[in-house]
Amino acid sequence: MSRVLVVLETANGAVKSASLPGITCGQKIAAAAGGELHLLVLGADASAAEAARGFGAAAVHTLTAAELEPFTAEAWGDAIVHAARTLGATHVGGTATSTLRDALPRAAAVLDAPLASEVIAVKSANVFTRPISAGRALADVQLTGAVVFFTARGTEFPAPQTGGASPVQALAGTQLNTCGVTVVSVQKTESARPALTEASVVVSGGRGMREGANFKVLEELTDLLGGALGASRAATDAGMVPADLQVGQTGKIVAPDLYIAVAISGAIQHLAGMKGSKTIVAINKDEEAPIFQIADYGLVAKWEDTLPALVQLVRNHKGG
Repeated sequence: MSRVLVVLETANGAVKSASLPGITCGQKIAAAAGGELHLLVLGADASAAEAARGFGAAAVHTLTAAELEPFTAEAWGDAIVHAARTLGATHVGGTATSTLRDALPRAAAVLDAPLASEVIAVKSANVFTRPISAGRALADVQLTGAVVFFTARGTEFPAPQTGGASPVQALAGTQLNTCGVTVVSVQKTESARPALTEASVVVSGGRGMREGANFKVLEELTDLLGGALGASRAATDAGMVPADLQVGQTGKIVAPDLYIAVAISGAIQHLAGMKGSKTIVAINKDEEAPIFQIADYGLVAKWEDTLPALVQLVRNHKGG
C-alpha cells in the first residue's frame, strides 16, 4: 500500500499554517494512490504532535533530536531520509516553504528519488501539475521510482480536510548527520504585521520607490489596511528593504485577497510570485508597464502624487 509522508513545520506547540497546504496535497495524493496519509513532526521535542492529530492521517510520527533545532537543512534532510526508510514511504513532501525547499531536495538526492517542486494540482498518484518558465506555462510531470518527492505551492491548496484523531508514534532515534554544520546564532525579524505569505492584504513597492525612506508611506497604507509589506527583487537587491520582504519566483509566493503594487514594473519573476492574488491594484507612471496586463485596477501616475492622498482617504474612511 502507498504511504504518503508529509513533513510538518511547527512552532509553540502548534502546526504552522504554512504547512496546511502540504497536508491537503498529501491527502489528494493518498486518495489518488489508494494509500495512507502519514504526518511527520520533527524537532527537539514532540509536543506539537498533538496538534497534528486531527487531519485524518493514519498516524502522526515524531522524530526528536537536539540537532533538529535550530533548523539546518543537513539535519532535517537526514531525519526525513530516516523516516522515509523506516516507514516505507512511497511519497514524501510538504509545503514549498523555505525550510522544505532546502531540506526535501537533499533527502531526495540521498534516496536517488525524483522531486516535483511547486506542485499546483494532483492529476494521479505520480502525475503532478507545476508551473514552468516563471509561471508562463504549466506542465504535467510524471515521476517514477520506489519513492517520489513533492513540494506543494501554498497558494494553490485550501485548508485540509479534518477528521478523526490520529495516533502519535515515535520513530526510533538515529544519529543525525549535520555534515559539520553548526548554527552560531539566529536573528529573527519581529513584526506586528501578519506574515507575508498569510496576509489577506499585501502592499508592495518596487524600484520606482527609489530609496528605503520612501517605503514609509507604503508602511502607513499597509498598517491602515492590516496587511503585510512586500517588495520586488529590484527593491530588495538595491537595499531599500530587507530581503525577506521579496515577493516573486525567488522570494515569497503570495495570493492575498488584495495585492497593491506600487512603482513595480511587473517583471515575469515578480508576477510569478503574486499573480494568484484575487484582486490586483497597480500604480505606475509607465502606462506600458507589464503589471497593468494582469491588474484588475490600474492607475497611471507617480506614487508621490497618489499615495499620500490614498493613505488619507483610507484613514478618513476608518475614522482615524
